[in-house]
Amino acid sequence: QVQLVESGGGLVQPGGSLRLSCAASGSISSIIIMNWYRQAPGKQREWVARITSLGSTRYADSVKGRFAISRDNAKNMYLQMNSLKPEDTANYVCHALTSPRNSNYWGQGTQVTVSS
Repeated sequence: QVQLVESGGGLVQPGGSLRLSCAASGSISSIIIMNWYRQAPGKQREWVARITSLGSTRYADSVKGRFAISRDNAKNMYLQMNSLKPEDTANYVCHALTSPRNSNYWGQGTQVTVSS
């Protein structure tokens, strides 16, 4: 079992920055991939970025060059968001995939609102 808790969301003006955090606990050594997803009201959940246990990263085209995903240890993952746009407004959710059963774990999310 893995528990995920996000933090760092808030209200920011267009062009601003935020840093989201995801704190993992439980069987963190079993985590092989961690992702950030987001969901805006009335829209489907959208994948944002991922980082593997080896540090390999990938990004959605919509955030490439503006967002950066990182991990500082097995417990904490981050999403640095720069040059924020109103269309980045969403609930950002942390996800973990674990081995050996490919189990999926989700956090509750943290709200990001980009507005002037």
